[in-house]
Amino acid sequence: MSTPALLVLEDGRTFHGEAYGAEGETFGEAVFNTGMTGYQETLTDPSYHQQVVVMTAPHIGNTGVNDEDPESKRIWVAGYVVREPARIPSNWRSRRSLDDELKAQGVVGISGIDTRALTRHLRERGAMRVGISTVETDPAKLLEKVEASAEMSGANLSEAVSTSDAYVVPAQGEKRFTVAALDLGIKDMTPQRMSERGIEVHVLPATASIDDVLAVQPDGLFFSNGPGDPAATTGQVELLQQALEQDLPYFGICFGNQLFGRALGFGTYKLKYGHRGINQPVMDLTTRKVEVTAHNHGFAVDAPRDTPTETPYGVATVSHVCLNDDVVEGLELRDADGRLKSFSVQYHPEAAAGPHDAAYLFDRFTTLLEENA
Repeated sequence: MSTPALLVLEDGRTFHGEAYGAEGETFGEAVFNTGMTGYQETLTDPSYHQQVVVMTAPHIGNTGVNDEDPESKRIWVAGYVVREPARIPSNWRSRRSLDDELKAQGVVGISGIDTRALTRHLRERGAMRVGISTVETDPAKLLEKVEASAEMSGANLSEAVSTSDAYVVPAQGEKRFTVAALDLGIKDMTPQRMSERGIEVHVLPATASIDDVLAVQPDGLFFSNGPGDPAATTGQVELLQQALEQDLPYFGICFGNQLFGRALGFGTYKLKYGHRGINQPVMDLTTRKVEVTAHNHGFAVDAPRDTPTETPYGVATVSHVCLNDDVVEGLELRDADGRLKSFSVQYHPEAAAGPHDAAYLFDRFTTLLEENA
């Protein structure tokens, strides 16, 4: 017999369903993911720390869980919401069911609710705090706990998901360059993509200093994706500014794009419900090409779309925009002669799980390292 579960949003909207994964109680920011595949990579993305993820695809868990696709060592989502979980997973790589994996890692979830209605509610009202419980049956009491839980705005979370010790991902084949990568919630596939291009990647903790970065004698600096409010982060912004002062080539993704924006003097703001999924259209303004991209962000950079901005480090421009809502999806920094010095994007070019339209950005970074060698 299934265990009843209760979901309550901070505005009081309530859904009744069944327990999925571990039983208990959890709280976080309710967000929705529009990907139809890649749930295992979503669950293990550190950028989802303290977020309860609602899957818009109705069937989840069909291919079970394998040991090859996780993007980190654990599941990071605070809770999981699905409409209809697979009763029997089927895939040649599957080792266990998603339900069993959620239970093993203590992730509280709920199934059997109208995720379409929940998603529409979040689109109209915006991302908000939520609670899921199999132990509290009174919506009013659960709502009190939701209202007392932490908010995402103002949260500095990157250090909680970062590696505690530095490690090296060696270059595949002949080593061409060395890159210092700040782990703000890095996904395993990211240094892998650089390694494939002959880059030796030194992954450093989020607390690393400019001396730690320079100690590996890097040809370039990389900032990863990660959770939290970029406006609550100061140490990594200062580190990036120190690197830019030394003309160290920089490439940032997701959270790394937001921190690049702050380092250049731009502000950031919270999106109403964010972009999360593997089907987001973005235009690269430098080539006018449109790519389908993987996103996971609830904050964005506030930068002028059509006007170059003079900064202490060079001229900054917006390089990519989202075609759904015109949100800034990338930045470039060039010198007075128009030479590219650093760049960033607001999405995931490592694309696990897919699509691979943005893989060229790692080639662009490699070219930047070549030109600065």
